[in-house]
Amino acid sequence: MAQTFLKTMFGPGSRALQALDGSRASYARMEAQAGETDVLTDREADFIAMRDSFYMASISEDGWPYVQHRGGPRGFLRRLSGNRIGFADYQGNRQFLSIANLARDDRVCLFLMDYPAMRRLKLIGRARTSNDPEQVAVLMPPGYAAKGERAFMIDIVGFDWNCPQHITPRFTTTQIKAATQPLHEEIARLRARISALEGL
Repeated sequence: MAQTFLKTMFGPGSRALQALDGSRASYARMEAQAGETDVLTDREADFIAMRDSFYMASISEDGWPYVQHRGGPRGFLRRLSGNRIGFADYQGNRQFLSIANLARDDRVCLFLMDYPAMRRLKLIGRARTSNDPEQVAVLMPPGYAAKGERAFMIDIVGFDWNCPQHITPRFTTTQIKAATQPLHEEIARLRARISALEGL
């Protein structure tokens, strides 16, 4: 599950602090089970495919962390095969920060949120881009108005599911509309009945 993620992310400092806190032994047992990668399962793939946005961190050319929001229709980020996921990069503000960062260091971290269900998934991996029109076309969401410029492919090294504590549920306008639709229908029926009674 998260063994490779933890082994990759923990450094000497965090391990020393875990030892002082008393949590080191349990994390050491998890790290001992780490393989080359945390293998994505259908659970992760399904969660990834349901997202309409995520945050991606890369490392700037001067070593600064850089976080960028990526969005699109649900399913724009998806599993391609095995531990590889991908998405189409749309024409944007022409700053090319992530592209330049990846040319120097291909490591990325993705943060995926499901606010209504209070779930989150962190992914770490190595990313590359391609300007091949065929690869871009494969990753473009059908019927989406944005112009795809390049394809991002990320080979996932590790992932970690976080606990739901402190996640505030948030809902999209589509989710709110679906949840309140029965109320609107009931109001419409009541108004029709009132109009009918007033006409008597």
